[in-house]
Amino acid sequence: MSLVATAVDNQKLLAVFEKQKKRSLLLRSESIGERRKRLAEFEKFLLKNKNRVSEAIFKDFKKPQTESDISEIYPVLTEIRHTSAHLRDWTKPQKIDAPLTFLGTRSEVRYEPKGVCLIIAPWNFPVNLCLGPLISCLAAGNTAVIKPSELTAHTSQLIADLVSEFFDEDLVAVFQGDQEVSAQLLTLPFDHIFFTGSPGVGKMVMKAAAENLASVTLELGGKSPAIIDETASLKDAARRIAFGKFLNNGQTCIAPDYILVHEKVMAKFIDELKKVTIAMFGEQGTINESSPNYARVVNRKHFDRLNKILQDALDKGAKMEMSGPVNKDTHFIHPVVLTDVGLDTLAMQEEIFGPILPVIPFATVDQVTYIVNAKPKPLALYIFTNQKSFREKILEQTSAGSVGVNDCVLQFSHPNLPFGGVNNSGIGKSHGRYGFLNFSNEKPVLRQKRGFSMAYLMHPPYTQFRKKLVGLMVKWF
Repeated sequence: MSLVATAVDNQKLLAVFEKQKKRSLLLRSESIGERRKRLAEFEKFLLKNKNRVSEAIFKDFKKPQTESDISEIYPVLTEIRHTSAHLRDWTKPQKIDAPLTFLGTRSEVRYEPKGVCLIIAPWNFPVNLCLGPLISCLAAGNTAVIKPSELTAHTSQLIADLVSEFFDEDLVAVFQGDQEVSAQLLTLPFDHIFFTGSPGVGKMVMKAAAENLASVTLELGGKSPAIIDETASLKDAARRIAFGKFLNNGQTCIAPDYILVHEKVMAKFIDELKKVTIAMFGEQGTINESSPNYARVVNRKHFDRLNKILQDALDKGAKMEMSGPVNKDTHFIHPVVLTDVGLDTLAMQEEIFGPILPVIPFATVDQVTYIVNAKPKPLALYIFTNQKSFREKILEQTSAGSVGVNDCVLQFSHPNLPFGGVNNSGIGKSHGRYGFLNFSNEKPVLRQKRGFSMAYLMHPPYTQFRKKLVGLMVKWF
């Protein structure tokens, strides 16, 4: 690919922004039918170009086509279909009941577009996490500027091509480049910014947004734990954790980042995990560079980062329960399972975001909550148990953006569930109705009848009667 742009023509940027600002005003009066029609046509367009998507992703990750269909194409199509089916209901004004003190008024909440939005997409699921938010943005009646990640150059170029082929740039436009291009975009007074990435960069985005008082959605990450007690089905837990962890070579923001497993079943769980990982991602009993079901680390920089995390753990006494071939030139790392991992290691201090999985034993539920609560709140938390009291204690005493009980990553794709983090793992929610609301201003509208109003009783002059009335109101209403 060509060199990544470090800047874009500022005049071009401003011209597109102004065009989208004008278009956003027109979209406020566009019918819901037109929005749904646009989404339906975009669905057909994506299906027609599905192979182009999987080819670009393969060039960036060596990702199997079926995995691309599952993790990149299908979630976007599901978002379109679910949104189209429910958009009329979501956009209807919501009637609001009036308390006695507002007798005579009528109130409702209307959902209006925020305006011109910026979507800064990540590299790990470059189509899913770019076009998913775009669907919610368009459904709410906004325009969008998209900044795809420079780390997945083939897919980012494809996104730019697809957008230019389907949308007018006054509705949706793409600007490619590195962090300098993001910085340029963040100086503009967008009405809303949707960012997916690391907590560190999320803080910079939020700081930039504050200069224009733009609202933000931050989909971040963190160390998402999977917790397995002695009552769990170990075969089910191993299979579901292996899928959630090693899908996309571990480069998934809600992948299990470390395992806390009861000491009584730890050895058996590791045996199950090793067997099922090889069965799922390998071929003829091994996982190697010819394995057709296993993706790659995105680039050499992230390969080196993961190697540093692994070497730090080994230097501090960690033991490799599963490992295999590694190739820095092709960014190949065999799934790694570690035990005897110290809490002071990089593997337990930083988000791993790759195919390295620490497994740590516990004896009591209090040990679990202590380890989880000692870290920033994660984007996801997984509990594998058949014991209600254990499950409820973890749910009550820890915080996470989302929780899966006896499964992994599945909660992301549920169309009726909100997706998002809490504090360090994110701000705001997406998907389905929550995504629509995220890109909408919930505008309250109160209508007062003509003539006498209950509010008149609160107006000056404050006679004795009105003082008594206010006193009663303060005490009883």
